[in-house]
Amino acid sequence: MAVYFAAKALLPQGWAENVKLGVSPQGVISSLECNSLPGDDDIRLSGIVVPGMPNLHSHAFQRAMAGLTEVVGDPADSFWTWRDLMYRLVGKITPEQLETIASYLYIEMLKAGYTSVAEFHYLHHDVDGQAYAQPAELALRIAQAAKSVGIGLTLLPVLYSHSGFGGQPASSGQRRFINSTDSYLKLYDSIASALAAEPMQRAGLCFHSLRAVTPEQMRLVLESQPQPQPIHIHISEQQKEVEDCLAWSGLRPVEWLYENMPVDERWCLIHATHITERETQLIADSGAVAGLCLTTEANLGDGIFPGQAFLQQGGNWGIGSDSHISVSVSEDLRWFEYGQRLNNRRRNLLHLEAEPYVGNVLYQGALRGGRMALGQNIGELAVGARADLLVLDGDDPFLATAQDGDLLNRWIFACAANPIKEVMTGGKWVIREGRHARDEELKADFAQVLRTLTR
Repeated sequence: MAVYFAAKALLPQGWAENVKLGVSPQGVISSLECNSLPGDDDIRLSGIVVPGMPNLHSHAFQRAMAGLTEVVGDPADSFWTWRDLMYRLVGKITPEQLETIASYLYIEMLKAGYTSVAEFHYLHHDVDGQAYAQPAELALRIAQAAKSVGIGLTLLPVLYSHSGFGGQPASSGQRRFINSTDSYLKLYDSIASALAAEPMQRAGLCFHSLRAVTPEQMRLVLESQPQPQPIHIHISEQQKEVEDCLAWSGLRPVEWLYENMPVDERWCLIHATHITERETQLIADSGAVAGLCLTTEANLGDGIFPGQAFLQQGGNWGIGSDSHISVSVSEDLRWFEYGQRLNNRRRNLLHLEAEPYVGNVLYQGALRGGRMALGQNIGELAVGARADLLVLDGDDPFLATAQDGDLLNRWIFACAANPIKEVMTGGKWVIREGRHARDEELKADFAQVLRTLTR
């Protein structure tokens, strides 16, 4: 067992000083002691220690198109025109390129403070829409990318069968995504079996959206896989989606979901942007996690989640980098608060009665919701949790001079430079002095992939 000593560390109950963390050979925190003295063999951590953040929503391949869609092509530019450009990229990516993109992205995540990721994976087939000889080829490329760089993974193979509500036929741009219920269940079983031996990886169920699957498909999948596990779905991201759902069912998407599916704390509802007061209460009361992707939602012009009301109702939430227009824990957390300020023209809205420091509410809330959404024992420095942690630069002027209550506020709202120096996942150091062992190799490979895909 390795024993680490941190002068200051963020525990579930708040900041603690002189903390000893015992980490087992399996990468799990096996002991924790506060207000201790360092032993001769203890490994001193030179900075402020916080739990690594779970990233609850990722489409890895979309990192390759970041910055390419900020050109006016349609006076009514929206999510739907952005999606057309995404389909063009999807039509080119090879398995080898996908693994390179994911590997590069996952190192970016580690450096930014994300130590585990839920990959919402719907790129299943070859460029003609045919299954690979190994149907899970692309999913296993994602798993290999995560393993090779050292990030934890909850792999969510996506059931995607239709282009619109009521089982409308898929479009040609969606051909690489499409599975029947039977082929999806076989794919899921293959992926879950392959990941079973990986200590930092697991699988979960995933429906793309209510417009992409039928109610019968959802019920069959849930009945076929009744074991406790994460269940993710896109919901109410766009106003058009809400309008189309009303035309199809007479109900809004979240209303329909709660009237027809057993939504509970296993579920992660991605975006949930356009929801009523009643729907906000439904999500909060059920224990489901609202999966917020703040920089992507801003980039796509989605809208603003009713965060203040949701927190006041005790709702669970977490953050994801989604399309990866930006990869930054602090930026996504900051924009959760800033979106509320812009929408309400007031300040310091995401607070709790017992916690007036916004940064504390943001960081601890995202840890809790991310842990639930990924279905892994992560997101906290506690005995039994996986040893995923960040070491922040204790010499940064903002952090070095901050009182405990201000530390997370200083990082999230003040630090222009990334203060993350070291990152541990599963008890192993993957980022040292801001660098990863595969930096140069993957930088060159990723650049070549971008050149090829954008020709």
